Amino acid sequence: MKTILNRLINHDVLSKEDARQVLVNIANGAYNPNQIAAFLTVYMMRSIAVEELEGFRDALLELCLAVDLSGYEPIDLCGTGGDGKDTFNISTLASFVTAGAGIPVTKHGNYGVSSKCGSSNVLEFLKIRFSNDPDFLKRSIDETGICILHAPLFHPAMKNVATIRRDLAVKTFFNMLGPMVNPAFPKYQMVGVFNLELARMYSYLYQNTNKRYTVLHALDGYDEISLTGPTKTISNFSETMLQPEDFGVSPVHPEQIIGGEDIEQSADIFMAILEGKGSEAQNNVVCANAGMAIATAKGLSAKEGFELAQNSLLNGKALKALLALQKISAN
Repeated sequence: MKTILNRLINHDVLSKEDARQVLVNIANGAYNPNQIAAFLTVYMMRSIAVEELEGFRDALLELCLAVDLSGYEPIDLCGTGGDGKDTFNISTLASFVTAGAGIPVTKHGNYGVSSKCGSSNVLEFLKIRFSNDPDFLKRSIDETGICILHAPLFHPAMKNVATIRRDLAVKTFFNMLGPMVNPAFPKYQMVGVFNLELARMYSYLYQNTNKRYTVLHALDGYDEISLTGPTKTISNFSETMLQPEDFGVSPVHPEQIIGGEDIEQSADIFMAILEGKGSEAQNNVVCANAGMAIATAKGLSAKEGFELAQNSLLNGKALKALLALQKISAN
């Protein structure tokens, strides 16, 4: 690690293979916590290169406990986090809305590190069972349209990093990696990122896969469609700028999509939206994100996807998916 750190301090860029090997070494316990923290800190102070990100991604995919759900042709909706906006759990809600619209979802997520309440925090509070058992995951999709892939159960090699990430409590390059290392290798992907540079890198890496994808970044900093302004989207086929009016809705104000102060409040907001008690702004933001996921999987326009998402949310289909997942989680 000393050699690697000296190279990074001298502004060297690691090759894809060197980056892959460092992460494999971290997973194998070759470095102490101080060395790992120093390594992570370097990437808080300089941009990560695309070959480094690719090497880190390849290592995590190589080390993960893969689960074959390819027969479902699922989608994952996942944000990098790290945008500092403290919104409610938009992508997790959008995942249930997408499932309610008939698109199978393999939702990859984790506990919050740089946010107050990550997807796993709120789902655990709502008594959703986390499992890496393929039979349970297939049953989840069969009966509810969605399964939850709690990252630590599929990336056990990263236990050497988990405590350090929690102690640092700021975004690291692992935020960048999360959406790219879904152990189900979903056919479709909608991912929100916290800056435009990362959007470009994601698009470059996804071009070399068989995924159909949409990468998005709200220009005022959100790692999701916030409807507070324009959103840059990059897909297999095009680059576009989405405005709230493209979904047929009015812009929202940032304070209208703030999340809870703690996990309990976050879960209350989550359930209120699914139960039809959400505000117009909350509903629209959830449906905009679910709508883009649906559009990605079905090859539709943003507006067409949004309308299908609205049908799922407002007619209780998304809530039905959550209740069904709670039921099988209890068995």
